[in-house]
Amino acid sequence: MKRHACVLIVPALLSACAMGPDYQRPTLDVPPQFRLDTAAASPQSFGDLQWWDVYRDPVLATLIASAVKNNLDVRVAAARVDQARASLGATGYQLLPQISAGGTIGKQRLSAYESSTSDRTSNNAAVSGSLSWELDFWGRIRRTREAARAQLLSSEAARETVLASLVASVATQYFTLLALDEQLEITRATLESRKAFLDLTQAQFDRGTVSGLDVNTAQAQLATAQANAPLLERQIAQSENQLSLLLGGNPGAIARSPRNAGNFGLAPMSPDLPAGLPSSLLERRPDIREAEQALVAANAQIGIAKAALFPTISITGDYGSLSPKMSNLFTGAAENWAVGVNLLQPLLDADRNRYQVDYADAGRRVALLNYEKAVRTAFREVADALVTRQKSAEYQTAQSALVTAQNSAHEIALARYKVGYSSYFDVINADRDLFSAKLALSQARLDTLNASVQLYQALGGGWQLQR
Repeated sequence: MKRHACVLIVPALLSACAMGPDYQRPTLDVPPQFRLDTAAASPQSFGDLQWWDVYRDPVLATLIASAVKNNLDVRVAAARVDQARASLGATGYQLLPQISAGGTIGKQRLSAYESSTSDRTSNNAAVSGSLSWELDFWGRIRRTREAARAQLLSSEAARETVLASLVASVATQYFTLLALDEQLEITRATLESRKAFLDLTQAQFDRGTVSGLDVNTAQAQLATAQANAPLLERQIAQSENQLSLLLGGNPGAIARSPRNAGNFGLAPMSPDLPAGLPSSLLERRPDIREAEQALVAANAQIGIAKAALFPTISITGDYGSLSPKMSNLFTGAAENWAVGVNLLQPLLDADRNRYQVDYADAGRRVALLNYEKAVRTAFREVADALVTRQKSAEYQTAQSALVTAQNSAHEIALARYKVGYSSYFDVINADRDLFSAKLALSQARLDTLNASVQLYQALGGGWQLQR
C-alpha cells in the first residue's frame, strides 16, 4: 500500500514517502533502582554534577582543563566529529538540483584523408549548462541524510565518551600520585625511626646487653624500608609520565596541592552519593547514546537498501549555444536545449540489491544487540561502582582503626624495651606491623577515592564542558 501511494501522489507530496522502517527506541527491561544502591530512589544523580564540582582540588581542576584542551585522543575525536558534520552537509545537497556549466573554444584541422575540401580548418565555440534533479520517490536520499545525521550524533557522543574517560583517568592518576607521595613519606619516616632504633641496638650491643643477632635484625628492618623507597620513586615518576601524556605533553613533573594529614589534603566527599534512576542513564551516558545513534544509522540503511530496488527517476535539462564563430555564439541560431526525464531501473543487479536489504537488516540486528549490551554493561558498571565505594569506605575505616592500634602498640613496645620490660622482637614485630598498616591505609584512601571516580564515570559524569 505504501509503495502504491508513492507512485500515485504528485512529486510535491512524494517527499513524505520513504522506504524502510522509521526508527523507534527499543523497549528494554530497565530496573527501577540500581542494585546495591542504599539511597532512596531519586532523579538526582552524582553523575549530573560538573567535574569541577566533583573534584574540588584546584590543582586537579587545572590539570583536567589542560587535558580537555590538549589531549590527543580528544583532538582525534573532535576531528571525527568535523568529518561527520561535513558528511552530513554533503548529503543535504543531494536533495537539491545539480547544476553545472561549461564552455569550450577551439580550432581544428582535418587530415587530407578525412576531407577533400581545400579548407580543412574549422573553428568551434560552445557554452552549455545542465541540470539534473533526482526525485527522491523512495526516500533513498532522505534515508542517507538520516544515517549521516545519526553518524554525526554518534561521533559527538563518542567524543563525550573520550572526555569522560579522560577526566576519570586524570583524576585517578592524580590521586595515585598523592597516595604514592604519602607512602614515600611514610617510608622515609620509618627509615628515620629504624635508623634511630639501629643506633640504639648498636649501643646496647657495644655495652654487651644484646647479641649481634639483634643488630643484624635491626639492619634488615632498615634495609627493607630502604628498598621500598626507590620502588615508590619509580612509580611516582611513571605516574607523572602517564599523567603528562594525558595532558597532551611530554614527560615532566606534575604539580600537586599541599598534602595534609587525612584524605591527602582533599576535601572529603559525601559518603552518600546519589546514583539516580537507571532510566536516566540512557540519556546521560554518552556511550549508550553513541550505541543508539549507531542503531538509528543502521535502521536508515535498510531504507537505503530497499530504495535501491526501485527505479531512480531524474529530471534533466541541457541548455547551450554552439557556433563556429565567437561572434555568433550568443545568437538565437546558435541556441540548443533539451529537457527530459530519466528512469533507471536495476535489472541485472536486482538480486544483489535484495541481498543488500538482507545485509542491512542483519546490520540493524547487530546494532540493536550492541545497544542492549551497552545498556546492560552500564547497569553492571554502576552496581559494581556502588559496592566498590561502599566496601572501600568500610575497609578504610577499619584500616584507620588498625593503624591507631598498631601505633599505640609500637609506642608501648618501644618504651618497654628501653627499660628492659619487653623483648627485642616485640619491638621489631610492632614496627613492621605499623609500617604495613600505614601503607595499607594510604592504599585504602586511594581505593576509596578511585571508587568515587569509578562511580562518577559509570553514572555518565565527566564529559560536560560548559563552565
